[in-house]
Amino acid sequence: MDGTEGSTGQPGLAERSHRSSVSSVGARAADVLVYLADDTVVPLAVENLPSLSAHELHRAVREVLQLPDIALDVFALWLVSPLLEVQLKPKHQPYKLGRQWPELLLRFTSAPDDDVAMDEPFLQFRRNVFFPKRRELQIRDEEVLRLLYEEAKGNVLAARYPCDVEDCEALGALVCRVQLGPYQPGQPAACALREKLDSFLPAHLCKRGQGLFAALRGRGTRAGPGEQGLLNAYRQVQEVGSDGGCEAALGTHYRAYLFKCHELPFYGCAFFHGEVDKPAQGFLHRGGRKPVSVAISLEGVHVIDNREKHVLLGLRFQELSWDHTSPEEEEPILWLEFDGDSEGTPVNKLLKIYSKQAELMSSLIEYCIELSQVAEPAGPQDSATGPSSDPSSSPAPVQRPKLRRQGSVVSSRIQHLSTIDYVEDGKGIRRVKPKRTTSFFSRQLSLGQGSYTVVQPSDSLEQG
Repeated sequence: MDGTEGSTGQPGLAERSHRSSVSSVGARAADVLVYLADDTVVPLAVENLPSLSAHELHRAVREVLQLPDIALDVFALWLVSPLLEVQLKPKHQPYKLGRQWPELLLRFTSAPDDDVAMDEPFLQFRRNVFFPKRRELQIRDEEVLRLLYEEAKGNVLAARYPCDVEDCEALGALVCRVQLGPYQPGQPAACALREKLDSFLPAHLCKRGQGLFAALRGRGTRAGPGEQGLLNAYRQVQEVGSDGGCEAALGTHYRAYLFKCHELPFYGCAFFHGEVDKPAQGFLHRGGRKPVSVAISLEGVHVIDNREKHVLLGLRFQELSWDHTSPEEEEPILWLEFDGDSEGTPVNKLLKIYSKQAELMSSLIEYCIELSQVAEPAGPQDSATGPSSDPSSSPAPVQRPKLRRQGSVVSSRIQHLSTIDYVEDGKGIRRVKPKRTTSFFSRQLSLGQGSYTVVQPSDSLEQG
């Protein structure tokens, strides 16, 4: 399970805690239920379930769904519950891991004993954390694209992927196109949008009196400002099909949605629970902690504020050094070290992330860095893939200046974090240092071109 697991309190999973992926177990045969991202159930009748591997179950799902060979790399089997999410390796045996689930919860979560006793995982077929985005853009099979689209849409609507309002409108417009068909002038599209807002936009943007749709429930049927933005984006959805026709196939819109999601730096990541210290405030300098999600992907690490739905810190692997500690009788900690400044003076910053999943996060970071250092050879095109430069298959991807827009939810907010700034010798914790010459941690990406370059330290971090 090293480096292949993620955990989260995904919104919407709580009501599914009654799920079970094993509906009946006999002496030889069992009915296994595998869930897709859109909550569709794939029933499988299998023999010798206790010894069945994740690879064998994965193949059975692909055969039932008639997916092309590329799906072996695109998707993975996950064990999921409201308390923990685990991506399985091909050699893992899902049935045995399911039997060990209470032990995993006690080791990697802080859930109360009653919740641990009631929790039951289910099998889910969803995106592989280690599948590169560049390969995803080459996929042409519509069913594979649909499954990826459904998963990405679920993460956007659940606010696991924080998005700016403008991006929510653009993504919501593509969902409108998929669910409602092409925009037709003169039809009561506004009423249809108003009735299904939570199908197109994250819930926190649909609440009355908050944000995007504060004016929705005004008098009459006139659209509010936010709804008008969604309508405008819906009108602008391109309808040029891959065959030159006037109406695009759904696969085109699935790909357009994924293109847009690829602009989010945490797309395709694994999520973990954690807490960080709040900056000291007020006369008494009270701080406390705030719950966060730690999103780790092939590209870097992002710390996301669960309550405010925005990024607190985003780092590429070239920009950080890391380690984890597990002091006796204390909470495990994932340490992230990165460059910063204090009152205009360059410093090294240390962020403490308190989490029982610190070891999992550290292992995943290490494995992602190993993968990033191995250049993937360009193999022959799969029957389900094609050149991503085909202009007829979907709108061309564009650079994302919006990621740098002021106040973007995907921009780092280091001022909202309590960090430790240390001096150059790595032996004492002091307020600032004039010039960084060493790092507490030897674990870091070494590509020769990263912006985070340090001298190997002689001392390791021992204090919290």
